[in-house]
Amino acid sequence: MKVAVLVKATKDSEAGVMPTEEMFREMGEFNEALVKAGIMISGDGLHPSSKGVRIQFSGTSRTVVDGPFAETKELVAGFWVWQVKSMAEAIEWVKRCPNPMPGPSEIEIRPMFEPEDFGEEFTPELREQEERLRGEIASKG
Repeated sequence: MKVAVLVKATKDSEAGVMPTEEMFREMGEFNEALVKAGIMISGDGLHPSSKGVRIQFSGTSRTVVDGPFAETKELVAGFWVWQVKSMAEAIEWVKRCPNPMPGPSEIEIRPMFEPEDFGEEFTPELREQEERLRGEIASKG
């Protein structure tokens, strides 16, 4: 099962406060353990929402909204993509994670869709296209 592990933003991360050297070291050790265990596929930190934009859709209309965005607790400051055996395994790994922020923080785990989750609407032709595109991405990676 593939999961997205989302590090929620805080007032500090939205203000651009960078992690301390100790936090970088601890997270680096945690990431090494994830890689050695074959869990981590990717992961990155994100700039504050003040450097981002949102594109709002309404029918054929598109509206670009510049950050920052108000609801800090709903924003993401970083992420990992992990391959795990179960949600329970992902939870156990997150429990081992050093606190990603200087104060209270939160990490959310969300399962990622697999092709079989989409049902009949995801036709064999669409599945073939998806596999081809994933192959192209991997070859450029």
